[in-house]
Amino acid sequence: MPRRPVRRLAPALAALLSLLVPASAAERPVKIGVLNDMSGPYADYQGQGSVIAAQLAIEDFAKQVGRPVELVSADHQNKTDIGASIARRWFDQDGVDLIVDVPNSAVALAVSNLAREKNKVFIGSGAGTAELTGKQCSPNTVHWTYDTWSLGHALAKALVQQGGKSWYFLTADYTFGKDLEGAAAEEVKANGGSLKGASRHPIGTSDFSSFLLQAQASGADVIGLANAGDDTSNALKQAAEFGIAPAQRLAGLILNITNMPALGLKATQGVYIVTPYYWDLNDGTRAFAARYAARHPRRAMPNDMQAGIYSAVEHYLKAVSTVKESGDGRAVVAAMKAMPTDDPIFGQGRIREDGRKLHPMYLLVTKTPAESKGGWDYFKPVRTVPAEEAWRPLAEGGCPLVKG
Repeated sequence: MPRRPVRRLAPALAALLSLLVPASAAERPVKIGVLNDMSGPYADYQGQGSVIAAQLAIEDFAKQVGRPVELVSADHQNKTDIGASIARRWFDQDGVDLIVDVPNSAVALAVSNLAREKNKVFIGSGAGTAELTGKQCSPNTVHWTYDTWSLGHALAKALVQQGGKSWYFLTADYTFGKDLEGAAAEEVKANGGSLKGASRHPIGTSDFSSFLLQAQASGADVIGLANAGDDTSNALKQAAEFGIAPAQRLAGLILNITNMPALGLKATQGVYIVTPYYWDLNDGTRAFAARYAARHPRRAMPNDMQAGIYSAVEHYLKAVSTVKESGDGRAVVAAMKAMPTDDPIFGQGRIREDGRKLHPMYLLVTKTPAESKGGWDYFKPVRTVPAEEAWRPLAEGGCPLVKG
């Protein structure tokens, strides 16, 4: 008699315990969060386009993981407190394993710190500051697509060699813009050029007239636009209205395909850019662009940062499939570093000890209206910048993860 109640209670107790014990790693879905500007000056640069790219990668590679892969997204509004709050909620409450993209360097640095604290993964594609692989590097962070060191140094070197010896900068007044200006200025001076000054502006500036007049009055050979998104487009439009070119060359340090439909080729003649991806480079880049454009509500082509989301999520999912536990961010990032990267978008590469993803960069120049076949046909390649030349030397970044 005393034993019958125990036997009857055992199934109920087992059922209760099953509710209290967390699901195994094999049962829990992998959750990826795309965090970026969905409504502000960088919305076309990343925004919904980054979500589309992530979804394409999940569709192509989720089967390798062996369990469901879920995607969420949010707008950080270019505000560090909002971005950090979303990231903390995703990590603490929503079970997000990876946060990807994060344009706006101040937000990106905050998310990188949180990923380290929570042992999750952060991959910056839209983020620009080279500090992510410098003194603020982290074993939980990978910097994927570009950075301010690469864009600033590569483009400044090319233009100084073409005679653009003196520079004046129009700079977005936050970490990203200052880093970009600093990288370009360093390369200008290293190649015997000079600096004529700089004007700093807040994100989302609509009227660049006073800044452009100062730049014009400086007499600099090159006016370097150390900004991005709508800020770059607005500055170039107004520079065309003032007739600044061709007397002074305009250098869009982070100009890319996303800016071009609103600008057109007439307003951007002779403009050089450096980018790791352009849709019309080869068969692989064109195939991805066609798939992406078919999903995009405006049939837009992807820029480098949106293409970088696909490439980064692909490599992350491959790493998770080997580690088996997406909740251990450091282990996943270590697996990502251990595997070479290889995809039709960026080609072959690797992730360095400091978290820097290495791949070639490309120097492009705008086509003339006569050369363009219409549509999204805006740039042509000038030269390939090999990976060993394109990125800051490992020993110069100051990353504490680098030994020796």
